[in-house]
Amino acid sequence: MKSNYVLLASALLLSVATFAQKDQIKAAEKALKAGNAQEAITILQGAEAASAAAPDAEKAQFSFVKGNAFLALANKNEDTDKNLSAAAKAYQDLLEIEKVSGKSKYTPQATTSIIDIKYKLINSAIADSKSDKHAVGAKKLYDAYLLDKKDTINLYYAASTYVNAKEYDKAYNAYEELKKLNYSGKGTNYFAISKVNGQEQQFSTAKERDQMVKLGTHEKPRTEEIPSKRGEIFKNMALILVQNGKVAEAKKAVAEARVANPDDKSLILTEANLYLDTKDFDTYKKLITEVLASNPNDADLVFNLGVISYNAKNLVEAEGYYKKAIEIKPDYVNAYLNLAILKLDADKKLFDEIQKLGNSEKDNKRYEVLKKQREAVFTSALPYLEKAAELDDTNEEVKSTLLSVYRALEMTDKAKALKAKMKK
Repeated sequence: MKSNYVLLASALLLSVATFAQKDQIKAAEKALKAGNAQEAITILQGAEAASAAAPDAEKAQFSFVKGNAFLALANKNEDTDKNLSAAAKAYQDLLEIEKVSGKSKYTPQATTSIIDIKYKLINSAIADSKSDKHAVGAKKLYDAYLLDKKDTINLYYAASTYVNAKEYDKAYNAYEELKKLNYSGKGTNYFAISKVNGQEQQFSTAKERDQMVKLGTHEKPRTEEIPSKRGEIFKNMALILVQNGKVAEAKKAVAEARVANPDDKSLILTEANLYLDTKDFDTYKKLITEVLASNPNDADLVFNLGVISYNAKNLVEAEGYYKKAIEIKPDYVNAYLNLAILKLDADKKLFDEIQKLGNSEKDNKRYEVLKKQREAVFTSALPYLEKAAELDDTNEEVKSTLLSVYRALEMTDKAKALKAKMKK
């Protein structure tokens, strides 16, 4: 009889605890509806211990109210980052509980809230990056990825932002995860201009965009190909390994990536860059030859070869690649700009020598020689800058450089005209 009494007493205590928790959840819901999110959280904290032994339905309700309370605080801008994280954790607990139980009473609402939190994290991360808070922003992007692992672009952005934050180990781990997912980022964007506000709008599919154009709400459709990001991913992984003194491991990783992705030409450039960085110029040249043989008329590829050659101080080769890129794609703005920069590089040495000259007759004669050489440098860069400015009227970097060249060549009228345009 005694043991039966003990069992009955235990059951009674459990029943009382369950009723108490139900009352606390209801009280928390009432506080939340009244706009007292912090009070709701305090009430729920008192029911936390009893929640572990509660039925699945009550556990789900508890986590749902908890998530709503933390999200409400975040929406009031109260300790936003901490409360968003707590809300996300509560909702994820809820989803797991209902997944195991086979019921989904709160799952749809929780899923919607998780998407809301994801975009809040992304927008907050963008703001952090603009304020140079890269480490904080990277963490938020990674958290956004954890909330929705199908949206792998957030993992890619998290890795890139960790690089900006110089948190290379975290960046490497994120890149390693992208590698395991076989992420490429390759795709297509579809755009059309809205006739209502004149702004360009992005669409998920060509069919969706074309339908809007057909209905007459949009115009000027265009398609933009998104290149593979594998090359950049493996390049950054390799650079991190090189920085950590693991050069052989870096070379092996890129070589394996090429075997696994034979059609991804960006990886050849990545491998070439790696051998360039480690001053293995023979292998570098071999890979460059391979790149050209595989795709001689890819303007972006040829342009990238120009950049690599420029970084290797092989200016003649770089100039040839830039001109080849323009030959393939006559409106290649960056190729014109890089050609101009390549030409203008010669001015630094001339300028530095002028700065060291005195006022002697010998120095004055040398000054005249250097002045003419500088004019020749500016003149050689001028047509490339003018063409770049013509092709991209919004590029302030091009305009600013062109303005400096006009002034150096004493082309006053053109300088004034350009300056007037820049003020608008």
